[in-house]
Amino acid sequence: MRTPALFRRKCWPFLAAGLLAVAGCSDSSGPGEEPGPGTDGPGVTPGDGSECLGAKFLTTLGKSTVLVGAKMEDDTAKAAPFDVRYLYLSAGLFDSKDACNSCASGCTSDGASCANDAGGCGWWGCWQYDQDPPGAYLRDFIKTAQENGQIPFITYYEAYQASGFAEGKDQLKALNDAAFLGRYLADWRFLLKQVGQEKVLLQIEPDMWAYLQYFPNDGKAQSTPVAVKAANPTDCGTQENNGAGLGRCMISMVRKYAPNAKVGLHASAWATKMDVSGNMDPSFDVAGEANKVADFLMSVGAGDTDFVTVEASDRDAGWYQKTTGSAVWWDPENRQLPHFHQALSWAKAVSARMNKPHMWWQLPVGNMALSNSGKQWRDNRVDYFLTHPGEVAAAGGVAMLFGAGNDEQTTPETDNGNLVNRVKAYKDAGGQPACVKN
Repeated sequence: MRTPALFRRKCWPFLAAGLLAVAGCSDSSGPGEEPGPGTDGPGVTPGDGSECLGAKFLTTLGKSTVLVGAKMEDDTAKAAPFDVRYLYLSAGLFDSKDACNSCASGCTSDGASCANDAGGCGWWGCWQYDQDPPGAYLRDFIKTAQENGQIPFITYYEAYQASGFAEGKDQLKALNDAAFLGRYLADWRFLLKQVGQEKVLLQIEPDMWAYLQYFPNDGKAQSTPVAVKAANPTDCGTQENNGAGLGRCMISMVRKYAPNAKVGLHASAWATKMDVSGNMDPSFDVAGEANKVADFLMSVGAGDTDFVTVEASDRDAGWYQKTTGSAVWWDPENRQLPHFHQALSWAKAVSARMNKPHMWWQLPVGNMALSNSGKQWRDNRVDYFLTHPGEVAAAGGVAMLFGAGNDEQTTPETDNGNLVNRVKAYKDAGGQPACVKN
């Protein structure tokens, strides 16, 4: 079993990058049952109704086929008919009790001025020309994506970066600091106000929900104290002072301040202390383990969300292999564990339990023709997902979103055009309907 994603996730402001945890993978077909080539994967029954959750969700976005997207530069976004473009908001918060009114004067983050002539600051609200109103960075991203015909997807990842604590158990301590959490929730409100009436996709704090499940002995969100009411009595005064209250508070704020946004939480396959992404035991109860993650997310308010995000890996497999001496490769022939059908089974089980479609997010961009050096690492996720979209849809998936987990990884700009070409081919073939039938 691999070490959970604790102490791995990192972010790089101004690159809007960073992070990731480990994703789900294991076998739910039962002991010794290996699906043959060309099937929809273990445990998947096309037409059973669960995958039609995806069709219903996509209709609300004006779409009917499984979405493809990436974290990418402007030129790449125009090079293929991507449906989604995503970025991270991370790094730090403003030092005042509420969001700054100006980046040029009176605004600091971790003691550093946000004025351009002072070098800028860590708060994402001022990642821009300091004469523009705070938040222009995000507003411009939304506008640019929409002009390209793409849905903006925003990952909010601030709790660890801004806390000042070590990642994992320690960072959770900051959540019970009313002063810190007050600034944090004020920043979340500020973000949502920048979104306003726009139709965007929002992912709240990948990894944090897994930590809230992983560390308490009982695995319950209610066991971690969080100063929700004192931090934001206006929006969260009726919520519980624990992890469950925080989740419900942040989701309710989306509905209040960004009513047209779609919001989702992140399902981490290691949250139960059993990292199923590298499981090699064909008798392991993957669906049962997925249900534990799904039930936890429901306890923090995921019943009121629109989708759930799942992952494949935090880095390219070739990078892991070269830098750590080991890597978990998913078998594209789906014969030896771990393999793709396992991962799809885990994601399907999460979706079925939550009654929410899932999005594959931050899929590694590497491909097998690369040199395994620099920012060109080998991986097989792009080629498999974009040539087996029926398996994604049959498991309840509605999106395949690709992007580097940190700035050492393969990107759509360094993969020698493989992602762009695969997306073009996928779109030229008409895309994959979300509701798969026999």
